[in-house]
Amino acid sequence: MTPLPRFHRLPAERQEAILAVARAHFAEHGPAAASYNKIIEAAGFSKTAAYQYFDGREDLLAAVLDDVLDRLLGVLGPWAPARDEADFWARLEAGSHALVAHLGAHPDDLALADAAVGRAQGDVWLAWFGAVVEDGQRLGFIRTDVAPALLVGATAAVMRAADEWALGALRAAPPERSPARAVPGGEQVWSLLRGLWSGGADAGAGRAH
Repeated sequence: MTPLPRFHRLPAERQEAILAVARAHFAEHGPAAASYNKIIEAAGFSKTAAYQYFDGREDLLAAVLDDVLDRLLGVLGPWAPARDEADFWARLEAGSHALVAHLGAHPDDLALADAAVGRAQGDVWLAWFGAVVEDGQRLGFIRTDVAPALLVGATAAVMRAADEWALGALRAAPPERSPARAVPGGEQVWSLLRGLWSGGADAGAGRAH
């Protein structure tokens, strides 16, 4: 599901304003409970006009979640080839810290991140992890004895589980906590990845200190 062509013909700032209103409502009330009528009223157009832009509530929700995913991927940026293994882990950790900082500063994205990543199904989200895995293989520390699609899928699954855990920790964090601070326990995630990528023999390889 995607917005109707007329939505994409709106000025960019109007599109962003509509999605921002909808994002706030879905974040506050939940993707399953937010009222479509209240969203379109808050966005400043009639129900008749709304159906010129979206087929309905689920279409609008899909647009919002796609936008949240784009925002998260924009924070990560495209994966650039690392100089060496230490640089690889430093970049991966920097991306994780940037994502945590963004989510800490944008509670609407934080509230909808699970649904957005879950909706991704693979395509663009898996493509990012595919670039990471391919780079690690080029550098010689990620295994090559597993089918690429399986290894990338397993990597994304580990990070998906880590995301859910980290997002839960972020939601439970006290308000005074700095949004730029990493979620505690990040070392556990890197250990899981090292084990997956090395075939289970962690032996101290991985992130440089």
